[in-house]
Amino acid sequence: MSKTLSLLFAVLSVIGMLATGFSIGYNVWLALLFGVVTLAVTGFGFVLKAKLRKKSA
Repeated sequence: MSKTLSLLFAVLSVIGMLATGFSIGYNVWLALLFGVVTLAVTGFGFVLKAKLRKKSA
């Protein structure tokens, strides 16, 4: 995985975690939505990394 793509997933994950944290006090359902989206983005990053690593090996 390139450094730019890794940075993109890291930044998106941090933004999602911040959004989840800020929305906890505002709305629980919104916090759950942001939490699920953050987990999906992070999980997709790991899946993509594994696929790219397997493809190059």
